Amino acid sequence: MPETPLPHSGQPIVFRHGIVLTMDDAHTVIPDGDVLVVDGKIAEVGTNLSVPDNTFEIDAAGGILMPGMVDTHRHMWQTAMRAYGADWTLTQYFVWYYLQHGAKFRPQDYAAGNLISALDAIESGVTTSVDWSHGLRTPEHGWAAYEALANSPGRFVFAYGNIHVSPWEWTADPEVQKILTASRDDSRMFGTQIAFDVPNQDENFPELAAYRVAKDLGLRVTTHAGVWGATNDWGIRNAYAAGVMEEGFTYVHAATLSADSYQKIAATGGNVSLATESEDTCGQGYPPVHQLRKYGIPTSLSVDTSVWFSADLFSAMRATVNADRALEHYLAHQLEPAETVTHVKLRAEDVVHMATRGGAQALGKDGEIGSLEKGKLADVVLLKNEHSATWAPLVNPWGQVVYQAQRGDVHTVLVGGEVVKSDGRLVAGDLPGVKAKLDDTVSYLEREVGDEWVAGMHPEIPEVEVLYNPYQYKK
Repeated sequence: MPETPLPHSGQPIVFRHGIVLTMDDAHTVIPDGDVLVVDGKIAEVGTNLSVPDNTFEIDAAGGILMPGMVDTHRHMWQTAMRAYGADWTLTQYFVWYYLQHGAKFRPQDYAAGNLISALDAIESGVTTSVDWSHGLRTPEHGWAAYEALANSPGRFVFAYGNIHVSPWEWTADPEVQKILTASRDDSRMFGTQIAFDVPNQDENFPELAAYRVAKDLGLRVTTHAGVWGATNDWGIRNAYAAGVMEEGFTYVHAATLSADSYQKIAATGGNVSLATESEDTCGQGYPPVHQLRKYGIPTSLSVDTSVWFSADLFSAMRATVNADRALEHYLAHQLEPAETVTHVKLRAEDVVHMATRGGAQALGKDGEIGSLEKGKLADVVLLKNEHSATWAPLVNPWGQVVYQAQRGDVHTVLVGGEVVKSDGRLVAGDLPGVKAKLDDTVSYLEREVGDEWVAGMHPEIPEVEVLYNPYQYKK
């Protein structure tokens, strides 16, 4: 079968006759639209566009054009052990990455996980990912993670973290600050953040030092907040009292917070990254879409970790709609007298926004990505599958994206006007080379873990046993 021709680097590209979900302020839908890309940016969006000579044309008829999706919380390094923890609890996950397998990752293993996760993301139409890189035990791990991202196709925000040491210690390390500064100033990167949590109920608030490092370096903070039994209201309360909750900070999960904490996030311009498959499975608390809607908190979506969950935002969108609607019906049925929900509040269109424009807004990048509008970076996804019965008829594009589409329907992906996936296949990156690195990593981990390798995948724990939760810092 002949390979699909690709445009030359820098060649103008036009998508013709697709259903265009612009994700502009009005969520304009163009039923038979074109998108023109010139010099890495979106030059025009409309119908029957005139294009420059020598423009490469892609037939989008029968498909949907949308902005590249944005994942605001992905532990990319853990993809090196994809699906290993499918039957875990949250405590087993903590033990795994805090005390066992995760503690054995070498810098090259960390890099291998990032490399495959980067390709995984763009294959599924995620053009921007926040690497919530919280296992960086040494600066060597940090450099390896950063370089893997910088040399991968796609856009990446490097969220540096180290759960093995308290955040007030590792953020003070000059070598760590050197990595943060290098990443911040590297044009190959799309941003840098500091990633840490506040798991201790300590009125002295030692984590304040980490917030101050972020402020000094001009970096945003991303933190797991509202995780039952681990990070709850005290972290929000202490940060608010210290005046370090700033606009653009991201609160991941936010599932077990009080009304007071939600109000503090809203008042300070924070946003929440939902990882609904994770919240559904792990017990952080019920996915808080209803709370975020109530308090007007901007929301984005995330994969969390593919050591456990799906690695695409189609699954995240679907899980988010389902969780919110399930709760809405359940609560109505508990009333006296019981009621029937006749009009659901969360719509498919809303979660498409969370997966695209919402992610861009969370990162402070709304002026560059997140919608198909003139002047923005040309991160474009074409969903189309002529060989699938699921793509006929194409009636409701919002419903098609959320409930019908999957990564195999991602036909073409552009990042900055460069084709990284074409006709359903990756055309960027070195997938065979990355697979070879992963083979080495998995073989190494199997040897290191020994007999516990299989047991770790299939934990047999009596219902009465509660594992010790090691996720607490000691001062």
